[in-house]
Amino acid sequence: MSSIIVIGAGVGGLTAAARLAGAGHSVTVFERSGELGGKLAVHERDGFRFDTGPSLLTLPQVFTEAQPDLVPLDPVVRHVFADGTVLDSSAVHAEFLDRIAVALGPEAAHDWDRFWTRARRIWDASWRSVLRNPVTPASLAGLTWRVGDLAAIAPGRSLRALGRQYLRDPRLRTMLDRYATYTGADPRRAPAALAAVPYAELAFGGFYVPGGLGTIATTLEERCSAAGVRIVRNTEVQRITAEGGKVTGVRLAGGEFVPAAAVVSNVDALTVYRDLLPAPRRLSGLTDRSLGGFVLLLGVRGETPELAHHTVFFPSYYDAEFDDIFGSASRRARPAGDPTVFVTRAVDPAVHPAGCEAWFVLINAPRHGSGWRAVDWRRPGLADAYADRVLAVLAERGLDVRHRLLFRETRTPADLAEATAAPGGAIYGTAGGLMRPVNHGPVEGLHLVGGSVHPGGGLPMVTLSAQIVADRIGPA
Repeated sequence: MSSIIVIGAGVGGLTAAARLAGAGHSVTVFERSGELGGKLAVHERDGFRFDTGPSLLTLPQVFTEAQPDLVPLDPVVRHVFADGTVLDSSAVHAEFLDRIAVALGPEAAHDWDRFWTRARRIWDASWRSVLRNPVTPASLAGLTWRVGDLAAIAPGRSLRALGRQYLRDPRLRTMLDRYATYTGADPRRAPAALAAVPYAELAFGGFYVPGGLGTIATTLEERCSAAGVRIVRNTEVQRITAEGGKVTGVRLAGGEFVPAAAVVSNVDALTVYRDLLPAPRRLSGLTDRSLGGFVLLLGVRGETPELAHHTVFFPSYYDAEFDDIFGSASRRARPAGDPTVFVTRAVDPAVHPAGCEAWFVLINAPRHGSGWRAVDWRRPGLADAYADRVLAVLAERGLDVRHRLLFRETRTPADLAEATAAPGGAIYGTAGGLMRPVNHGPVEGLHLVGGSVHPGGGLPMVTLSAQIVADRIGPA
């Protein structure tokens, strides 16, 4: 039996721990906070329960360790465009085409059907060659022999360009652009391969977990406990130790050394390379950092029938939002003046008192920091002022909830950075791209899981990263 240490009890860390313990290893998880789940966090107040991280579960087939109860969503997402058009997505392709035809016209439905054929090819290539396998020189060399896969993925082309090739209606293009933000990226620079994201969401369905997605962390904790994993809360790992190019263990913040044959880190890859290794390393494969998120947690009186479980309200000019969030060589990043507003409202009595609703409102936002492409979210008054602006934007788009509020709370990228050690509060660590930091570290026996490394951010990808690492380590 070999001893393995897992740093961080996020979904990736807990999934890897359960899988490795099931393979016969002795596994200890060190978590710096008192809560498990990482970004899959929960906040409770006055009978309201909020998921403050992921709010949509896709690709249910990958959650072999968590095995959550699932409620299929229809629509998966309700899209409200600037001109007032409403389009409900569906996991049934023929039904979605009918809805597009009614809302946007038969030509738009025809265009989406053509795009869907291409998206399926991209998904098939990604699933077969990339998402479930470690990135190594050998695997990349193997991919180059699949000419059809490369043609489908279209390296060098952006998601925006792919949308313009297939979709004539600007509202469909806007809807497609939004999927780049699922990986923290700007659609104008994100790879066309991200067309796999809407395919995964709509081909396999979107789901809610009764009680909220935060219950997945509880399920994973139970699986870890049943497998014999030792979980140590409120204990920070200060350093990963190594000798002769091989991991020897970790040193805790209090100075204690804990030996291990291997270390699995569920910490952001940038933090691992910069802060946890014996000597700082340059992180290869690191592209742009992900955007952050500004969140409102709203306790709302009454019911809102115009909302689906997930409803997104688009601005009239989407590019202005990306210019604000990511900045440019001549313009500092700033909170978007006319942002896209994403509202999650679960019809689930377990998450709100009777006669009320719990709203999770997410706005894409610049990362926290002092640089040209970041915003100091600790600046006094900024969070409250921006919360006022977001509620005003909702009112301008036909949903004024200000007079129905029981309370509101804010969460900024600075709060996420503090709570989860995500540099700058970047939601997905590394923004969406074909090349992310790999799952093995620069010293033997060090492995990385989570949204900042291959294959990417979001619950399914994080879970796949844990499975890749556990399979790479193998049985005891």
